[in-house]
Amino acid sequence: MKLKEILVGIQGIKARGELELDITNVNSDSRQIKENGMFVAIHGFETDGIKYIEEAIKNGAVVIMIQQDVDLKTIKLPKDVTILVVPDTREALAICACNFYGHPTKKFKLIGVTGTKGKTTTTYMIKKILEKQGKKVGLIGTVADYIGEKKLGDSDRTTPESIKLQEVFAQMAEEKVDFVVMEVSSQSLKLNRVLGCDFDMAVFTNLAPEHISKTEHSDMEDYFQSKLKLFQMTKVAFINADDVYGLKVAKQIKDNCEITTYGIDNFCHILAKDITITNNYADFKVKLGTRNERVKVGIPGRFSVYNSLAAIGVALRIGVEPEKIKEALLEVIVPGRSEMVENKLGLTIMIDYAHTPDSLESILKAVKAYTNGRVICVFGCGGDRDPHKRPLMGEVSGRVADYSFVTSDNPRTEKPEDIVAEIEKGIKKTKGQYECIVDRVEAIKAAMNMANPKDIVVIAGKGHEQYQEINHKRYPFDERKIVEDLVEQLIKEGKKVKKEQ
Repeated sequence: MKLKEILVGIQGIKARGELELDITNVNSDSRQIKENGMFVAIHGFETDGIKYIEEAIKNGAVVIMIQQDVDLKTIKLPKDVTILVVPDTREALAICACNFYGHPTKKFKLIGVTGTKGKTTTTYMIKKILEKQGKKVGLIGTVADYIGEKKLGDSDRTTPESIKLQEVFAQMAEEKVDFVVMEVSSQSLKLNRVLGCDFDMAVFTNLAPEHISKTEHSDMEDYFQSKLKLFQMTKVAFINADDVYGLKVAKQIKDNCEITTYGIDNFCHILAKDITITNNYADFKVKLGTRNERVKVGIPGRFSVYNSLAAIGVALRIGVEPEKIKEALLEVIVPGRSEMVENKLGLTIMIDYAHTPDSLESILKAVKAYTNGRVICVFGCGGDRDPHKRPLMGEVSGRVADYSFVTSDNPRTEKPEDIVAEIEKGIKKTKGQYECIVDRVEAIKAAMNMANPKDIVVIAGKGHEQYQEINHKRYPFDERKIVEDLVEQLIKEGKKVKKEQ
């Protein structure tokens, strides 16, 4: 593609060098640059793209894009390399990506889902419902990217960098998907990764005080304003009426957006009534079309009702048949999100991605509300990550769970024993019963051995991950397979299923 065509829509651009160039690839990662490439040097949180200009040129870059605050005197460029100076390289990269890949989001219906919690589950629910209706659906999110059942690859972030995102969209458009459902993170909105995407619908789940840090959002207002951007990019919105920030979103966009609200407690368009929650499912009544229908979803918890309502809102808007909606919600499974693991011992075992104090507290309180027996929690904290959350997570589990097993979770370059000790400082502040077992497999086994069918074992932290990261290496660690193997071990060792009283 001609360089001039790639640059269409970028404001305030200054150029030095040849513009009548044929560009074969565009990237902000110098390692991915190939012959006749264009390298966009982004100033990131951990590294500066300026440092990799030389490497990009060696790999074949003939065009370099930098931000206007960079001192050109500090950059030595060959005379035959074109340099472009723009006000904002992230914004320019997103525009270039859309142009380079031919604006693929105009070739299918795009549904964005944003919020602190529930994004992954809601996208999977929407995908399953639309597929029941016979639609071809792509999915982009935290776990992986899919076209139908075909997995395109695992995700390293919730929403990819703009150039990668448009590449995936282009592949989906080429395979003629009808819809794409994607998780839209606040960071992707703040950093313009989704700029230029043509959203047909957007969903707001909730907003909670997470992601407040030097590298993410300075405060809740910044976090909220980032989320709000998605609803300024669409004309159709589905909003959680029970969330205070959801109501703020609705108020801000009411003049420019068609809003459908959903909820449990407040007045809304899609209201769940007569809710039943057990260890294995959530069941509720909701109006589908002209009739009140009983809907059952195989993911327990009150939050599961909210996610279902959001998916139902989208489905009704598209015109999915009520029976298809009910069938899909009953069948949907979301890897590592309140995922129930069936087993020969008849134990209630849940795998969940909760890996922050807030998310751990949320899942433990949710299961505690409907579990007749004890809540037994197995959890740890990742190494080389925020150490301040470790004692906080210990406090949460000690306060909410009936028994905790503190263990390892992706120790990376740290000693797992040291991480466990930091978690223990927090749990000691509570009256909660606990045990420290550094080996995660042994900790899971101990929890399962302790449990009876009335209890629930929550294995938190890893969720959809299928590895354990130790000293820069990833070792296979699929908790579903581990549970399966441990069940066989426990049966051989004489553990029997206790009948509920």
